[in-house]
Amino acid sequence: MRRPRIVLVDDLPEMIEYCRDILKAGYDVVGTAADGQSGIAAFEARQPDVLVLDISMPGMDGIEAARRLRVSGCRAPIVFVSSSLERAAAAMEAGGSAFVAKSRIAEDLLFAVSEALAGRMFVSGFGK
Repeated sequence: MRRPRIVLVDDLPEMIEYCRDILKAGYDVVGTAADGQSGIAAFEARQPDVLVLDISMPGMDGIEAARRLRVSGCRAPIVFVSSSLERAAAAMEAGGSAFVAKSRIAEDLLFAVSEALAGRMFVSGFGK
């Protein structure tokens, strides 16, 4: 059985590696990018099952990248990650399936990806 494939998009290389380490138990990370435009290109080239997308990035942010992907017909689940809960509603309106607070990535990322792949929405809480 093929493992679900993921593209990770975040402007911080250490966050990409942290997420990759968390996800490697159940998923194959098939591409990474550091901004929204590169994330769109990685998505189109790799055709992953799910996209994990940071919101705040230089250049094109994650919300704009998600909007563009949805307009182009992308139906893959998008799991947003951010350190700001204030952008969660906009992220979900842009086509997100899940939202994970960066402070809770270790606790919530695997579950959020699983829920998104199952067609369910998930929004993590913010810990202390």
